[in-house]
Amino acid sequence: VQLQASGGGLVQAGGSLRLSCAASGRTFSSYVMAWFRQAPGKEREFVAGIMWSGQITYYAESVKGRSTISRDNAKNTVYLQMNSLKPEDTAVYYCAASLKVTGWRKMGEYDYWGQGTQVTVSS
Repeated sequence: VQLQASGGGLVQAGGSLRLSCAASGRTFSSYVMAWFRQAPGKEREFVAGIMWSGQITYYAESVKGRSTISRDNAKNTVYLQMNSLKPEDTAVYYCAASLKVTGWRKMGEYDYWGQGTQVTVSS
């Protein structure tokens, strides 16, 4: 599976962005998908995840209530809608895929990673 993230950019605090992650291959619906982010000088951290059918989602506390993860299996794409953005949301955002996760936050459980898309939130 190859992942291509897009949709990042520069936005003012309080604004919104929708990130997309397009996957290659015909087995996209078999993968659990997630978004991680990495701010300068910090470790990569989990943001949100979604199960195969899209019915189960999970969010980091830092984005819960402000972000929505969704997927369109017909388009092999997962999305992250981010609202009420804050300067602390500034980071490179990565999408990741796994056939199975026992812990959403465990980077080692994800088999495939996209190249990342930069999100910058100005104050």
